[in-house]
Amino acid sequence: MKLLRILTGISVTLFISSGFWGCGEPDSDLIQLSDNHRAKSLKVLRAGLRSVEFWPSMHAAEGLTLGGYGNEVVTYLEPKLLGEMDDQKRCGLARELVRAGKKEYVQVMLDILASDDPHGHVHAAESLYKVGELGDGSILRRRYKEMSNVTLKIMAAAALGRGGNPEAMAYLRDQLNHSDLNIVRIAGWVLARIGNEKDIPALQRARDNADLDLQRVFHQHSLAALGDEEGLQSLLANLSSDDAVTRTYSATFAGDARALEAKDQLIVLLDDENLDTRIRAAQSLLALSTSPTADHEEDIANLVYTPTDENPRYTEGSVLELNDGSLLFAITEFFDSGSDFAKAHIIARRSEDCGLSWSEPRILQKNTGGLNCMSVTLRRLPTPDSPQRIALFYLQKNSHSDLDLFVKYSNDEAESFGDAILVTDMPGYHVVNNDRVTQLSTGRLLAPAASTPDVTEVNHFESRCFISDDQGQSWRAGKEAVDLPQRGAMEPEVIELQDGRVMMIIRNQLGTISKAHSTDGGETWSEPSSLGPIAPEAPATLRRISSTGDLLLIWNKNVDPGASLGGKRTPLNVAISKDEGESWILERELETDPNFSYSYPSLTFIRNRAVLTYWVEDSSKRQWSTKFRSLPISWFYR
Repeated sequence: MKLLRILTGISVTLFISSGFWGCGEPDSDLIQLSDNHRAKSLKVLRAGLRSVEFWPSMHAAEGLTLGGYGNEVVTYLEPKLLGEMDDQKRCGLARELVRAGKKEYVQVMLDILASDDPHGHVHAAESLYKVGELGDGSILRRRYKEMSNVTLKIMAAAALGRGGNPEAMAYLRDQLNHSDLNIVRIAGWVLARIGNEKDIPALQRARDNADLDLQRVFHQHSLAALGDEEGLQSLLANLSSDDAVTRTYSATFAGDARALEAKDQLIVLLDDENLDTRIRAAQSLLALSTSPTADHEEDIANLVYTPTDENPRYTEGSVLELNDGSLLFAITEFFDSGSDFAKAHIIARRSEDCGLSWSEPRILQKNTGGLNCMSVTLRRLPTPDSPQRIALFYLQKNSHSDLDLFVKYSNDEAESFGDAILVTDMPGYHVVNNDRVTQLSTGRLLAPAASTPDVTEVNHFESRCFISDDQGQSWRAGKEAVDLPQRGAMEPEVIELQDGRVMMIIRNQLGTISKAHSTDGGETWSEPSSLGPIAPEAPATLRRISSTGDLLLIWNKNVDPGASLGGKRTPLNVAISKDEGESWILERELETDPNFSYSYPSLTFIRNRAVLTYWVEDSSKRQWSTKFRSLPISWFYR
């Protein structure tokens, strides 16, 4: 008989330790674990990993990864995933591989969640929640809207809420008032990890209303995880329960609650008669002897690239998360001058701590142009033959009438790249901003470009998309371009709307941001109109937030018709649209110093955070730095 099952029938794999994208200074509050007890804990976990009991073996994998032995987990579990046919078990295997640093297996869980077979849906949503992964969020948002399976809706809400979705968090809190006490228990368990101390009163009521011992135990432990002293004392008492299920849950939550007082009891449980109890005790001992991830609400901001006399400009960046969880931040490094026509190449640095510190730079793309190579875009663009392929897009500038976009692909996590492929296959000067290439839900790739025959003699731009329908191996120009008065339609960005249309937003000299729509995947375009917000002649960036589905706009909210470029590129603002760009709300300022300009932002979403870069120009020195900024999604909704 399988001992550890949740009352709804979901396996006890609902339990995790913190898996947020941890940032900040670690907590120094740890237990001291002797060499003997550490060795015994590892022995328990290694034996558990090889157990014939599937779910306890997954718990052992989690414990080993948390203890710093993820490589062992990968070696043992990868072959098993390849041979496993049951979707629920495949979710467990993929989840633990992702936790151990193999981010490519997120797609396994997303594919199961998207499948027509409901057998693995709850486990997929649950597993994505545990490791804090969303993909682009679309399938989780779809499952969250379904009403036929409340448990699936809760687990989808858990993943989305963990990713910063305020509506999902409100829904989870609402479930603490559900008439089904099992639903209350599951919602309480989720809030123990992603809620806060304000949830304690509701969980106390849920504990007092529980009609089964196991429900009460869940709420006690959830309260302990949120810092409730009475809950902590209950957890400590439950470690000595006669019931193996209760002991196991207590051992699990001891790590989640950072219950340092539980050390001696957990050591005793290393010899428990129940396998899963031993595993969870070992896991929590290792977790309590290791610094936890710090506050995920932190705003991380630093100047990663700063100018020198030799290199006065570092601009137009792009950030990509690698499969080991590190960040690759690419930028254009200019030589001797800040001019767009100065010599330049593309370099990159890596961060293994969410952007707090960075490696020494390396050349990612040498200068192969007559003038420079600049304006990088990093994208992960998988193919069936190359599921982890990374694309490096960059501009190669030869003259004022010869600027083209190229792409190279990497199959080894950006360590090396193949031959360059020309994207803008037509004569002229083609501006494609940094961090701009978009893949539609159809698989089509769009590279939005502003083109002119010669930037000095003509200096009037039209914007169109260059299109690839063969996974980026060949490209062609879209059928139509968008035009505007004066200098024209400049520095476009494109995004797919939920109704299937593509929206282009465009820099111009009209005191606003322009927009145009395509109903045929970027081939032809409607007449342009205003997006709404005022803006100088400066680029704007528009992306869809993974956890909410809302649009997030970054732009300079400032217009001065008599000034150069129609006004300063400060402040740097953000706003959200809940209606596909028809209106903008929740406006906030990222930067406000009038002595600097802020422009050419990049933006990507990594789990529960928005990762941005943008240039910071000191106009008094004519030098440009580039800033890295990482903010929790919740920041944009406050």
